[in-house]
Amino acid sequence: MSARRNRRRFNASLNGGEMGDAKHTVPRLFEAVAAEAGDDTAILFEGKAVGYTALNSAANRLARYLIARGVGPDSVVAVSVPRSADLITVLLAVLKAGGAYLALDPAYPVERLAHMVADARPVLLIRAAEHTALTLPDDSVPEVVLDDPAFRAECEAHADHDVSDRERLAELRVDHLMYVVYTSGSTGRPKGVAVTHRGVAGLVASQTEQIGAGPGDRVLQWASISFDAAFWDISLALLSGAALVMAPADDLLPGQPLRDTMTENKVTHATLPPVALSVTEADGVLPGGTLVSTGDALSPSLVRTWAEGRSLLNGYGPTEVTVGISIGRITGPDDISIGRTFPGSTVHILDERLAEAGPGDEGELYLAGPGLARGYLNQAGLTAARFVADPAGPPGSRMYRSGDRGRRRADGELFFAGRADDQVKLRGFRIELGEIETRLAAHPAVDLACVVVEGDLATARIVGYVTTSAGAEATGAELREYVARSLPEHMVPYTVIVLDRFPTTPNGKVDRTALREAGANPPVPETAASAGTDLYDLVKQVLAVPEARPEDNFFQLGGHSVLATLLARRIRKEFDVVIPMRTIFQAATLEELAVLVEAAEGRSGTHHEP
Repeated sequence: MSARRNRRRFNASLNGGEMGDAKHTVPRLFEAVAAEAGDDTAILFEGKAVGYTALNSAANRLARYLIARGVGPDSVVAVSVPRSADLITVLLAVLKAGGAYLALDPAYPVERLAHMVADARPVLLIRAAEHTALTLPDDSVPEVVLDDPAFRAECEAHADHDVSDRERLAELRVDHLMYVVYTSGSTGRPKGVAVTHRGVAGLVASQTEQIGAGPGDRVLQWASISFDAAFWDISLALLSGAALVMAPADDLLPGQPLRDTMTENKVTHATLPPVALSVTEADGVLPGGTLVSTGDALSPSLVRTWAEGRSLLNGYGPTEVTVGISIGRITGPDDISIGRTFPGSTVHILDERLAEAGPGDEGELYLAGPGLARGYLNQAGLTAARFVADPAGPPGSRMYRSGDRGRRRADGELFFAGRADDQVKLRGFRIELGEIETRLAAHPAVDLACVVVEGDLATARIVGYVTTSAGAEATGAELREYVARSLPEHMVPYTVIVLDRFPTTPNGKVDRTALREAGANPPVPETAASAGTDLYDLVKQVLAVPEARPEDNFFQLGGHSVLATLLARRIRKEFDVVIPMRTIFQAATLEELAVLVEAAEGRSGTHHEP
């Protein structure tokens, strides 16, 4: 069936049938799309296309293999497969068998992956042969290797038509688990969020209404597969008839690699966090297409950069709901809302007495509706503390206490106002760090702003970190003076550090923990370098160390991701060359880094003695 089919007829067929039924699970929704889409491209990976019919057939065969291995409703299956069409096949097969997937991103530390497997207790591990680090030390979890020819042959022997409930170990319902995603815990121990199929209908309805992807469109799969936003990418494409564009992790790094991937693959729809947008050039990307920002607060500067020539939306929702709970269209830098809730969902804004806040009044966001997660896996106490009774809902209903703050305008639009736990007390003053971040982000040159507190109780002081727009120049001193015009003295940062990019967590959000660690020893502000400055001088300045020798390692001298971004900025400023961030991380010694900088200088036509 041609990709040029009438999209309106395609969508009407789905919305009038399976897609409009909230009782259907992901497998049934996908199968309805596959039946309409036929041989249209479902997945595009490294120039190779896989059609909907072929993808559905492969997933059906693997699903029957999984059922024979004991996978059924509420079974957890661990999946460690690199970005590829095979990864999507495996995820769909797990869901078709009735199970829930626990996606293991190979880029995660092995210790964290081991904890996830031990805590989730999967009935099976499906891994790629190259992921030997995930080989378990005992036989507690049986595993299959996706690349094993015998395994492939056994899957091929199974029928490829859609799996029925009669074939499953039990009937698959919307209240059964769909996936388990691990998110950081305040105790330092990651917690597994157990999400069911129930919220998918509202998610897809919102995507259809607000975004409208469909046949002929190309949706980027950017988020880490271990993050719930990956399901947003997948559902936006495969539950609408669009093509899902996948790429190796290195080709999705923010900046030029990400830009090249989107332009070369003619991506029309992408969902990216502000931290990725802040270091990626907008010109020529997603022309006439759709961009969804989510994960962190969207700044006015980024709106000005990315809203032109494309549709820009802003989404909100923690891992404890089915990817999101609200989304809205952004029309300008002075009206950055998080939109309205998904169909069937509710956001309560409650004050300190748990009473509904009035229009425009700020309060904590409590989330309710079909997209609410079942809770935290194997943590009944924590679940009870965060998923509390919803007095406004039907008997037995719950709401999630998000810890986020916001307000609702009289017309119903929601606005995010930062974290409830971002409040600190310094020298007797109660300070909302989010307010300082908002003021910094209001500067025309600033893309992103984060504020941390460094020092102990007696010496605590505020440190601001920012990234700036391409072509914009602003020093830390200028930005500090800018916020001092509107903030009281006790809220003005001790110093503001300009970075090329922020450190990020695996899910693409700003790594605030790394910034707080950096705040304990804030980077030395930039100073004018002498004519004879070399790379070792820059390292000494950035790290505030007395000596930096060729055989030293940047990170062993005290460097970390934040200081690495500052060093890259200083190299660009002093030597007029741009080096990828990975160059600093991969260089074993400063001498090796110096050689790479000198080589980059040679390619750019300049030369300095490094």
